[in-house]
Amino acid sequence: MKQVPALKIDGITIAQSLAIIEYLEETRPTPRLLPQDLKKRAQVRMISDVITSGIQPLQNLSVLKQVGQENQLTWAQKAIRSGFNALEQVLWSTAGKYCVGDEVSMADLCLVPQVANAERFKVDLTPYPTISRINKTLMALEAFQVSHPCRQPDTPPELRA
Repeated sequence: MKQVPALKIDGITIAQSLAIIEYLEETRPTPRLLPQDLKKRAQVRMISDVITSGIQPLQNLSVLKQVGQENQLTWAQKAIRSGFNALEQVLWSTAGKYCVGDEVSMADLCLVPQVANAERFKVDLTPYPTISRINKTLMALEAFQVSHPCRQPDTPPELRA
């Protein structure tokens, strides 16, 4: 599909964020990205899917090209706001320090880049206090600072930190 991310590891190439994260969880389980508790694990997967399947694809370059240059900002903002409205409600019941409880999980790995997209498309985050709080907490962690989308080698200059 000519999309990122893709990871070459252990002699294979894995595409798509959740497949990569789940492979890493299964082959390198420290730190744990899926909770031991099955209900929390389901919540982590649900939040991850809301972000990676319900919000993020609507801002892919291939989709934005289809809506036309003049409509891209409005389209992306509407998609993000709609997704964040639902996500904020879910997080009210699942969040602790992070998306699900007090341990970083796969859901948090999905949240940070989506908030970066929201900022890129100038979405007002004021209506999403839980999303904003969790993102701020995550961004205080070194792993999230160094892996932030604005710090990647292939990030366009205008989007770099």
